[in-house]
Amino acid sequence: MNKLFAGMALGSMLTMSAVTAQAAEYAIDIEGQHAFVNFKISHLGYSWLYGRFNEFDGRFNWDSESPEDSSVSVNINTASVDSNHAERDKHLRSADFLNVDAHPVARFESTSVTASEDGALEIKGNLTLNGATREVIIDAQHLGEGEDPWGGYRAGFEGSTSIRLKDYNIDMDLGPAAQEVELILSIEGIRQ
Repeated sequence: MNKLFAGMALGSMLTMSAVTAQAAEYAIDIEGQHAFVNFKISHLGYSWLYGRFNEFDGRFNWDSESPEDSSVSVNINTASVDSNHAERDKHLRSADFLNVDAHPVARFESTSVTASEDGALEIKGNLTLNGATREVIIDAQHLGEGEDPWGGYRAGFEGSTSIRLKDYNIDMDLGPAAQEVELILSIEGIRQ
């Protein structure tokens, strides 16, 4: 499998700038398929089209006592886009959309993490997709962490963000209801 992430999302590597007793680095669990980078976009304003990227990787560092010191890095193989329709996926890989021949990797690199009193996380970072880099904000939540049945230790997060297609050089006109795509991320990492 290619070592890539689409940023598209996405949540994720959290890197600590200060090391505490709880601080740890995690690799996103790709082998066990306990992580997902999904998307949805309106189809003509009548229904939702859902899809995912099947190949991505990333790392994060996390300290539940100091979440603001965290950071995330994710790479997505854009050619791994999967909307459950072969012809549509071929079109999504073309220059009309993801232009995977010219831009085979999408990347998200966080620049800051802010935690609110209710535990919600705001992850700011740069998403590079289709030759363009823009700041995005991922609204995220720490779902939990602890030992797994195989002697490891895991931490999990979910998050979402919306991006404007035109901000990423995707000029295909899909109608007024389809100017933005929502990225939905579910990330589980294994402590290294």
